[in-house]
Amino acid sequence: MSIKTRFLLSYVGVIIIAITLLIAAGFLFSFAITGDVKAIEHFYKKSYVQKPLTAVEENAFLDLKLLAKNNPQQLLDIEQLQKIGDSSIGIVVRKDHQLIYTSHSNHKQMLLNSLPGFEATNINTRDTIMIENSFYTYVKFDFYFPDDTEGSIFVLKQVSSHAELIRELLPILLGILFLFFMMIIGLLNYLVSRSIIKPISTLKEGAKRIKSGDLNFAINVHSNDEIGQLNRSFEEMRIKLKDSVQLQLQYEENRKELLSNISHDLKTPITSIIGYVEGIKDGVANTEEKMDKYLTTIYTKAKDMDLLIDELFLFSKLDLKKLPFNVETIDLHQYIKDYVEEASFDLVSREIHLQYTPFNKPLYVKADRDKSRRVLANLLSNSEKYMDKQEKQITISLLEKPDEVIIQVMDNGIGIDPNALPLIFDRFYRAEPSRNSQTGGSGLGLAIAKQIVLEMDGDIWGTSEITKGTSIFFSLKKAEEKVRNSEKNITN
Repeated sequence: MSIKTRFLLSYVGVIIIAITLLIAAGFLFSFAITGDVKAIEHFYKKSYVQKPLTAVEENAFLDLKLLAKNNPQQLLDIEQLQKIGDSSIGIVVRKDHQLIYTSHSNHKQMLLNSLPGFEATNINTRDTIMIENSFYTYVKFDFYFPDDTEGSIFVLKQVSSHAELIRELLPILLGILFLFFMMIIGLLNYLVSRSIIKPISTLKEGAKRIKSGDLNFAINVHSNDEIGQLNRSFEEMRIKLKDSVQLQLQYEENRKELLSNISHDLKTPITSIIGYVEGIKDGVANTEEKMDKYLTTIYTKAKDMDLLIDELFLFSKLDLKKLPFNVETIDLHQYIKDYVEEASFDLVSREIHLQYTPFNKPLYVKADRDKSRRVLANLLSNSEKYMDKQEKQITISLLEKPDEVIIQVMDNGIGIDPNALPLIFDRFYRAEPSRNSQTGGSGLGLAIAKQIVLEMDGDIWGTSEITKGTSIFFSLKKAEEKVRNSEKNITN
């Protein structure tokens, strides 16, 4: 059974139970007052059909009725009749077809025409008549005068025409109210069920689309109730699932690209090695000079392969987070100074001038010494590969921030195209698309540097200007103890 049907049945059940309880309460109330089991059966007749008068009017009627039974001749005495009721009580005495007395003399003829006829059995003693668009409730008693002429006494009370109309149409009005009540209940049922069923239907449709593999849709949430929270959680799940699928697809693309790049970078030196080995076997290297050239080339290609495999292994361990880090507090100023002094000897032989702009105070950071050395080496190696000027210059400088220190490695090389700059830290990316080993490395140097910096809770980025050079920045967090000591010194 659907939820919508359950809502409908529940509302119908509420209506039936409410009506049943109302009838039962009315029956018990009537029985408690009257002691008559059938009293409720005559409720409408007694309350609305008989239309009782006021207590004063009822007393006047009883007095007139008593005279009509015992001494009807006194009903012809006007003074006697005036004593029974004042002018506010509408008393009418009729003999045959003439009005003997009436307190409403203004409408005597119309009253005579409107009053009901004689009825010896006195069954219909109470009713309503209309005189000049006004309604009057009356009670009457029919009798015989001593001369056997027909006589009737009436006590009238003017009532509101609207009240009388409502009383006459009470069953119809009750039916209309009941129908109106049913319509309101139906509307409430529709609104409540719609506020629940529509979001659930949306969830159902969303689940079907996810089942079919479609994640490119959105569930709009317009409420903060439990159903709205459920929809919002479902939407968050869809977004995360979509991100997960996209990430998985990206991983798959990266894996394919990785295999393609590895195959290319390994196949090229292997092909060269095989070619030179075949040349040696075929006797092409028939001189000592050629043999030395062939063997040197084979050695160089094998060394390049060994370096590529080492970088692949390192990047794989970094990517899988299986490379241990020994993070400690180091004085970055002294650390960079020592590294520049050591690296300068190798770079000078290749006509590259490495310069360090010293800082005026110690800067303590949290870093791994060996891994930070690898980052600097990769950045220097990347700068060296793209030098195109006679005076080759690399400068390292430090910039202090409140919570971190930024290291800048700046060169005066060929620069990087602005479109390629965001991609330089991707693995196997090379600005030179031919992947020529003479104009670039393996494409893992900056990717390894990025992985190491991120593992040390830092960040890395770059800026460049074509023909003028490139600057690579990476940040390291300050050591907390040293930060507090520095703040104390500044305060003192």
